[in-house]
Amino acid sequence: MTGRVLIVAGSDSGGGAGIQADIKAVSALDGYAATAITALTAQNTLGVHGVHGVPTDFIQQQMRVVLGDIGADAIKTGMLHSSAVIEAVAEVLRAEGAGIPVVVDPVMIAKGGAALLEDDAVATLKSVLLPLAALLTPNIPEAEALTGQTIADDRAMQAAGEALMAAGAGAVLVKGGHMGGPLVRDLLIAADGTRIFENPRIDTVHTHGTGCTLASAIAAGLAQGLSVAGAVGRAEAYLHEAIRRAPGYGRGHGPVAHMHTVRAFP
Repeated sequence: MTGRVLIVAGSDSGGGAGIQADIKAVSALDGYAATAITALTAQNTLGVHGVHGVPTDFIQQQMRVVLGDIGADAIKTGMLHSSAVIEAVAEVLRAEGAGIPVVVDPVMIAKGGAALLEDDAVATLKSVLLPLAALLTPNIPEAEALTGQTIADDRAMQAAGEALMAAGAGAVLVKGGHMGGPLVRDLLIAADGTRIFENPRIDTVHTHGTGCTLASAIAAGLAQGLSVAGAVGRAEAYLHEAIRRAPGYGRGHGPVAHMHTVRAFP
């Protein structure tokens, strides 16, 4: 087991997204996952039914005790539901996470449509957290919210990624899953150019937690010494297979098969 990842995110009681998905993804890729939980959610494949926020001082305490003892080779942030939480997390990242690459998944809306980020927190995320990101991983609606741009094609995805880099992100992975067509195209915009990651679209509703899973899989790669492009490439392949093998649980948007890399004992 190599690569320590500190995950700062919300919990999903249904196990398909959030901290639960993060731990599974990092573990499936042979990394070590530690956590700082920002919120508890009552959640299943049909949606988010309740959110209970964790006090900001306790979020910071979770981060500090992990960083001060176990340490981290990469940090991943997920659901940071308010401006106060974003500012509290950023304070610890600046003070005690210097030099550790941070993957920021700007979680705004759950798969079932529930808002997971307060409206007034979008500006805080952009001004406070985005400049700390080695990699930002927005989907199309999130990239539109962060840039104010309409994204309808690859050119617009490129422009949005460049705008987010100009705002401070080290690199941006704009995920194209919300676009139509037989192929899903994700654009990695970085200082050394743009790379396109393309996968056949799988016709399924079982895609709950794919954003959390991908970002944590990337963080595991960075923690293990892969380049940003290398970590993204491995994570994309891992997630595509996890979607293909989704077990079909629940009556709504079900989870993917996070642990497909782990072979059962005979």
